[in-house]
Formats: sequence, C-alpha cells, structure tokens
Amino acid sequence: MRLTKFSDYAIRVLILAASRPERNITVEEAAAVYDISAAHLKKVVRALTQAGFLDGVRGPGGGVHLRRPPAEIGLGDVVRRTEPDFALVECQRPDNACRITGLCTLPAILSEATQAMLAVLDRYTLADIAVTPEAIDARLADPAWRPDAER
Repeated sequence: MRLTKFSDYAIRVLILAASRPERNITVEEAAAVYDISAAHLKKVVRALTQAGFLDGVRGPGGGVHLRRPPAEIGLGDVVRRTEPDFALVECQRPDNACRITGLCTLPAILSEATQAMLAVLDRYTLADIAVTPEAIDARLADPAWRPDAER
C-alpha cells in the first residue's frame, strides 16, 4: 500500500502548521522547508482548507494555520479526505476489466488490509506526529543532513 504524494504533502503541511501555532505559514515557506513544488502545495493547501483542517488568511501576514488543535485532527480523517480512492488493484476500480472478477478473493483481502491501515491511522492525531519548531529549524540549518542518511 502506498499513499499518494498528495496525502503525503498534506500531512507534511499539517505538521509544519502544527509546529508554528503562533503564526500563519505560507505555501512558499512549506515548499522551501520540504523542497517540493509550491504549485502542487497550493492545491494541497486548498484541499486542506476546504476539508476544514486549515484556515486561510489573505493579505500581509497571510497564509494558513490549523483550524483545530492538533489533538483534534485525526490522521485517518486526513488520509480519507486526501486520497482519491483506496483501490489497490484494477478489480476494485469502476473501470475494472479483469476477466476473473468475482472468482478471485484478492479484492476482499485488500479491502480488509486497507481497513486495518485506516484503523491504525484512526488511533493517531496530528499531535502524535508533531515536530517542534526548534527541531525543524535545526534540521534546515544542518548542511550535512540528507534524507537518505537516516534510513
């Protein structure tokens, strides 16, 4: 199973917003922190705002901030709102053309696996994965850090 980049980026934006509760964050700031496309993040931020996770503020000092406390933002809810579907194989999609649909039990097993994943995510909130602003700032300031260094 794999989440889309959209969900991944949505969770990252929420983590950053949770780490900066005293102010708004901008799309450009989030893009710089995570070294990802600002154009793509604009779509993510729009979806998070429409889903009720973020509030947007226009004008000088504008940006977005969490609409609710991190402890009230469930990870399962975020993933359900940001994933387009949970079809892991063709036969779970509306455009299914698999010739053995109805004979195979794989779709039921994968549905069960998806429900188990969501049940685990439902046990956690944004507060459980929050990162302090100091930790983020220290990571950004460390020229020796690379994403593959911690794997």
